[in-house]
Amino acid sequence: MERKPYNVAYGLAIFTIAYNILEGLVSIWFGIKDETLTLFGFGADSFIEVFSGIGIAIMILRIRQNAQSPKSEFEITALKITGTAFYLLSVGLLAGVILNLINHQKPTTTLVGVIVSLISIAVMVWLMNAKKKIGRQLNSEAILSDANCTRVCVYMSVVLLASSLIYEFTGFAYADAIGTTGLIYFSVTEGKEAFEKAKGKACNCDHC
Repeated sequence: MERKPYNVAYGLAIFTIAYNILEGLVSIWFGIKDETLTLFGFGADSFIEVFSGIGIAIMILRIRQNAQSPKSEFEITALKITGTAFYLLSVGLLAGVILNLINHQKPTTTLVGVIVSLISIAVMVWLMNAKKKIGRQLNSEAILSDANCTRVCVYMSVVLLASSLIYEFTGFAYADAIGTTGLIYFSVTEGKEAFEKAKGKACNCDHC
């Protein structure tokens, strides 16, 4: 197998890492500034995806050498840390939702959430299709699985977009809390998938 397709796959993994760092910084900054829990949670998720992306990059380097080789200890550890981080994020966001409801806390604006989510949807859909294309070219179930799991990022972006638009145009007091609850659901899902992959179970995120 030529090395060029694997180089493309590796390049996509590096781009994913870089994009998530930028997205995470912007989302957390404005999430705190605008008091938007959904946007803050979205940014925190982006940083967890960074660590997950590092594991994917290492995986691609491994299968480039030997497509049939088992997961390395680093990959397994990365999956376990990623899964734990998603569960911790879910607990933190749930606590944030409860506190915001008790204190009647509302965002000052959700305009940045609209912008970030629209950009994220465009980027993640492109990434998903690019990974699927290279995965089919390499006949790699691992890369195709990663592409399928990118759909979860698209769904989370849609949740952020919906809650941000609803609040921005209607001022509905619970829009941010509902959006954050949606992120909690997907964070728990991603945490479970990470631990299943660490145990060697196949997971293509098809139930998503």
